[in-house]
Amino acid sequence: MQAQILPPDRAIAELFYHVCQSGKLTRTDRYGLMSALLECALSEDDRGAIDRLIHATRRGWVTILD
Repeated sequence: MQAQILPPDRAIAELFYHVCQSGKLTRTDRYGLMSALLECALSEDDRGAIDRLIHATRRGWVTILD
């Protein structure tokens, strides 16, 4: 499976919105987040959104799908 490359502008915000609406974090979403973290210089807002996704996952508000 290929990783989804997220364009740097607004991609994290759109992913955050999608995950919060569905309550599910797919494998493609995880690969997209991983590639964004490894390849892009993220803004403070993007890092905050990723931190909120991690927090929601740990609290059980977001389900990780395989």
